[in-house]
Amino acid sequence: MGKLLLTALLAAFALGPSASPSPRPAPHVSESDPFGPGLRARITRAQAYADSRPGVTGIVLRDRSTGAVYRSPAAGRLIWACSTPKLAMAVDLLLREDSGAIKLSAQDRDLLHRMLHSSDDAAAHVLWTRYGGETEFGSRFPAYGMSDMRFSDRHPHHWGWIRTTADDLDRLIEYVLTRLPDRHRDYLVRELRTVDGNQQWGVWGAGAAAHPGNKNGWSDDNDDGSWIMNSVGFAGPGERYALALMNDTGVVAGGEETGRETTTRIAGILFAGYFGS
Repeated sequence: MGKLLLTALLAAFALGPSASPSPRPAPHVSESDPFGPGLRARITRAQAYADSRPGVTGIVLRDRSTGAVYRSPAAGRLIWACSTPKLAMAVDLLLREDSGAIKLSAQDRDLLHRMLHSSDDAAAHVLWTRYGGETEFGSRFPAYGMSDMRFSDRHPHHWGWIRTTADDLDRLIEYVLTRLPDRHRDYLVRELRTVDGNQQWGVWGAGAAAHPGNKNGWSDDNDDGSWIMNSVGFAGPGERYALALMNDTGVVAGGEETGRETTTRIAGILFAGYFGS
């Protein structure tokens, strides 16, 4: 009892009489686990759920405040990237314009918006071919965090035929949130927070109170009939948490719906109700 009383007194002294609560308290973080017991329990449940689902899911969760990172056993597994490289394309185009290497037209800006908002493939293809394809974009993607990625031997010159990892997508979203000039970061955060209904799944499952944003990618795998359902984005005040999800459903009936449910539910387990109702 004496030790508990001393701890309480020390805590009260440390706060001082003028301390005031944050208008939106941060989730509790213990000294022994930077995720804190509440979120750690959610991580455990999310991984158990992922393990119970068809196929395989790579998960990387990053607390950008404490630096804590959770990587699932499949976080380093190469899976088709689908449309997630469109986010790296956007990063590259914005930085190239800053350097003076290119000048984005009003049409280019519209294509960029469409590529991010509804994951418009035609818009992405125009930008990809207009601004250098694999030679230009592909050579710089590793600098934005996609160091694991590999182009397919069968389709070596197309943004949609890249294998990448949840680790790659985690590093990419971290690049967006921490290394871009503020105007570009704010633009991309705004775009990812206001995506079309066709991308409101995956990280979006964190729930409205978490103010999520995401860039998703999805496709059937023409090699074996499985579906790939990927989502990368952020959740929480100040985009505190980054989350990368890469799901290969394997050969299963209703693969698209299955993968969408898997990724969305993982985000929900992690965050729904964590920031309020």
